[in-house]
Amino acid sequence: MKRLFLILMLLATPAMAVQPDEVLGDPALETRARDISKLLRCPVCQGETIDESNAAISRDLRLYVRERLVAGDSDDQVVDAVTDRFGEFVLFEPRATGGNLILYLAGPLMALIALLLGWRFLLSRRVSPEAEAAPPLSEAERARLDEIMRE
Repeated sequence: MKRLFLILMLLATPAMAVQPDEVLGDPALETRARDISKLLRCPVCQGETIDESNAAISRDLRLYVRERLVAGDSDDQVVDAVTDRFGEFVLFEPRATGGNLILYLAGPLMALIALLLGWRFLLSRRVSPEAEAAPPLSEAERARLDEIMRE
């Protein structure tokens, strides 16, 4: 039973799409290329990185990243080059500049507004001390209550 579980776990791990002919000879450059590939989204698949995707464009992008690294570009220069070609959509973690800054700040701002509105709602539901103490029953009301309780 444990072997079956182990086999199923191994089959469930994601398969990386990097082909053997794409791998660079220099392990340091290959590590950098894989790190960069994990930051870039496949333009076709949209939910996978180019490192995971089997799409033809992902293969081209992986090769392009490796070409730029062999040419001596830094990691940031490679990411900028790919972003210039495909736009910020290819970044899994968009930069917090320009229009994206609004998106980065909108979540915490909405959470703060919701907390303030919730706090104000809870304060408005507090019962005043005057409302807590009900006025005493009159003699007629007490008599009617006693009659109802006897029934």
